[in-house]
Amino acid sequence: MYALYSAVLGVGLLAYLPAFLARRRRAGYGQDFAQRVGRLGDGLPPEPRCWVHAVSVGESAAAVPLVEGIRRRWPELGVVVSTITPTGARIVAERLAGVAVHRYFPIDLPGPVRRALDAARPRFFIAIETELWPNFLRALARRRIPAMIANGRISDRSFRRYRWVRRLMRRVLADVAVFAMQTHEDARRIIALGAPPDRVVVTGNLKNDLLPEADTDETRGRERLGLGAEARLWIAGSTHRGEEAVVLDAFLRARTRCPDLALLLAPRHPERADEVEELIRARGLPATRWSRLPEEPAPGGVLILDTVGELAELYRLAEVVFVGGSLVPVGGHNVLEPAMRGKPVLVGPHMSNFREGAELLERSGGGLVVKDGLELERELARLLEDRALAHRMGEAARDAFAGRQGAVSATLDLVGRHLWRGPNGAAP
Repeated sequence: MYALYSAVLGVGLLAYLPAFLARRRRAGYGQDFAQRVGRLGDGLPPEPRCWVHAVSVGESAAAVPLVEGIRRRWPELGVVVSTITPTGARIVAERLAGVAVHRYFPIDLPGPVRRALDAARPRFFIAIETELWPNFLRALARRRIPAMIANGRISDRSFRRYRWVRRLMRRVLADVAVFAMQTHEDARRIIALGAPPDRVVVTGNLKNDLLPEADTDETRGRERLGLGAEARLWIAGSTHRGEEAVVLDAFLRARTRCPDLALLLAPRHPERADEVEELIRARGLPATRWSRLPEEPAPGGVLILDTVGELAELYRLAEVVFVGGSLVPVGGHNVLEPAMRGKPVLVGPHMSNFREGAELLERSGGGLVVKDGLELERELARLLEDRALAHRMGEAARDAFAGRQGAVSATLDLVGRHLWRGPNGAAP
């Protein structure tokens, strides 16, 4: 079964090669090709080492408090953090500088995996958010290197896909020492896929422990956005195709009641910035890109966030936030970041990938579900007109998620029981 998996993966990689080479030129993919084939090079931290893997931006952000916690609790451990995307690598470089060393994760074929493990020699391995690479996990098991899934999450789509290969999944999951899942539903799903129930623990979401840094001076941020003293900001974050047009139409109508309203649009995939700019200009609005600031945005224009990593901090400047991927059937995105910054949050009805967070937000009174563009426009106008209501909702959103902290401590306790007990060696 593993041989079949490797063969299919190899064929898929060959088919993907032209796109990979194109992305290599545009976005930085392939600049560290040697690492992707298992040649990790010099500069790894001193042994003993552990390895934490995070795919891209979201997983890298979740890894930050965990890696910092590992270094505090076990300062003798060096930490290697791997990602697959260059944007994830940038998050690691910026937020874990001096704490961990970044490398790209190897292609999940026997040769690259063997070379990477020979170089890294980790005492244990942690994958963030259910990154399941069969050959890598099998190689760890053969070397008696314990592995953990931390901040585990299984979306509806992933659950359906994994069930098609349940036999392989059962073998893969047998190579994992402990599963730290975000919710009880995630725990139920990983057990249904074959994880031994006695290895599954619900710890919560690591991102709940990522408290926003206190920032009493918002003037600089507003100045960079070109916001005047009276301007009010609406942020539509992580939007997908089909949502930007709805947001722009709601913005135009809302401005008839609130002339000083400004909009920041943050497409989930920044490479769609050209497409989003065309939608803005088709409505007669000027458009400015974040990457081109500090040039002055045109008055009354729309700012496009065309970079990765800034959205969470920009949320603090908003009066109202809409989280995308939810008006179209994508499954939504995480509402935690605007909620923890005390902002009222609007989402669409398609939140299956973050169901628990959306339900918590709605139950607490910190957020609202809108079914379409008309409801989006109506609730946006209501929150802009009633600032006291917007403030109460923002406080409720922050309080709801602040009560869910503690995932980092719970996950570290599992590391201590199942993966590492200190300088004398790893746990069995």
